[in-house]
Amino acid sequence: MYEKSVELLNLSIGDEMAAAHQYMYFHFHCDDMGLDLLSMLFKRTAIEEMMHIEILADRVLFLKGEIEMTPNKPVEKITDVKAMLDWAVASETGAILQYNKWALECSAHADSTTKKLFEQLVGDEERHFSQFDDELANMAKFGPNYLALQSIERSKATSMLPLNRPGGGGTAG
Repeated sequence: MYEKSVELLNLSIGDEMAAAHQYMYFHFHCDDMGLDLLSMLFKRTAIEEMMHIEILADRVLFLKGEIEMTPNKPVEKITDVKAMLDWAVASETGAILQYNKWALECSAHADSTTKKLFEQLVGDEERHFSQFDDELANMAKFGPNYLALQSIERSKATSMLPLNRPGGGGTAG
């Protein structure tokens, strides 16, 4: 009875897995560049995408389906920050459109709970879109200085760490 819902839920699991992997890849590279704010945005988004996987998988199991745990796409080797944000905006836009469409499909197959689940995901993906779109707008508005300021913040924080002296305590002795 719920074959179509299980199919759509599993497609979503694969998409969410691919997004989580891609966002973690972006997180690692932004962290390596000293871009703490963007790094944490990508990491938080990846964690939210993983939480989506759990919700989707729980629904598949409730519907007595089998969970497919295969990412739908490989990680793209994108290391340019603007390209990362462009990818994120495009990905979230696609997810919003897809989940809206799938909510309607589930409704047409008399599965209102899965419909509501997809509608809930739309809200999350719209928030992600807004966050990444804001970052792109900041980059356009402030230019290269925007990323430089993030890197400087890490340098300032690192320079304020206490000295790790032999013997402990951090005092001369």
